[in-house]
Amino acid sequence: MAFWARHTLLPSDRFFLVALLALVTVCGLLPSVDEAWFPVTTLVVPLFVGGLVLRMASLLLLYAATAGVLVALERVHGTGVVRPGAVVVVALVAFMVVFVARKRTRLGLQGTRGETMLFDLRDRLRAHGLVPELPPQWHTDVVLRPAGGQAFSGDFVVATRGRRGGRTLEIALVDVSGKGLDAGTRALLLSGAFGGLIGSLAPHGFLPAANDYLLRQGWDEGFATAVHVAIDLETGEYELISAGHPPGAHWVAASGIWEVREAEGPLLGVIPGSTYEGVRGVLGPGDALLLFTDGMVEVPGQDISVGIDRLLGEADKLVADDFADGARRIADSASGNVADDRAVVLIRRHGNR
Repeated sequence: MAFWARHTLLPSDRFFLVALLALVTVCGLLPSVDEAWFPVTTLVVPLFVGGLVLRMASLLLLYAATAGVLVALERVHGTGVVRPGAVVVVALVAFMVVFVARKRTRLGLQGTRGETMLFDLRDRLRAHGLVPELPPQWHTDVVLRPAGGQAFSGDFVVATRGRRGGRTLEIALVDVSGKGLDAGTRALLLSGAFGGLIGSLAPHGFLPAANDYLLRQGWDEGFATAVHVAIDLETGEYELISAGHPPGAHWVAASGIWEVREAEGPLLGVIPGSTYEGVRGVLGPGDALLLFTDGMVEVPGQDISVGIDRLLGEADKLVADDFADGARRIADSASGNVADDRAVVLIRRHGNR
């Protein structure tokens, strides 16, 4: 009784249950009409649909009705219609459906709402990385590529123009330990927290606060790397601060070379009370600042400097187009390890504007 008390049927659940019970009855009658077109295994159709739309209690009632139909068919037609192989197929499908349905029940989700929620969480993660509107002479490209083409990534971006009346742009590129869906859940939590921290603190306070927050989570695999840059949109002055992250690269239009900008700092979530020192520079007209995660430059068995040289070589090819669509083109041509999450952020200050 306790089980049924906890699983009272909702009106929508009753409707689907009645409809599927009727479908089970029809599937039980069809083999008598034409066994060649409508074998007993047709019963897997309502079972599969039931796993998508019914709660566990209703699904068990549907299973009981299906078993009753099989018994009735066996008594009316004998083994000529209800063959052992057909029964095994129906039973296996029922087991797989109930296994998936149990997971949904544990989350309190019904039907395809679980998948819908995951898509919503993915969209929220991407929304946190939207860069605010910038003055005409500035442009930012952001590309995130999850490992193996999955929908979730352990790399994420947070950005704001909240300080000094919108004069300062702050962007943080974060790489959570792990990859794909495993890291994506932690990335979602951290993106919300880091999105609240960035712009609320002085630039030098962001990474220490992020480190403290990550330490409080107590995750077994809870470290992350990050690079944080604050740019004065009027003068082009910037400060780049890193927490165990690959270096950034500054394209200096006047000299036509990339300058690697490396700031030192410990990983986030490892050492309490960590401090982070930055490197400074100025983005002049025509200059660009390139940030990336280790998936872009790290290849097993190869020194990371080789990957950085390869990436900057690909970035060189974009100079003639003023780095148009640069982040995507770099991610497409210079990815070091497609089995890892990859991210590229390209900040440009156009010349002659």
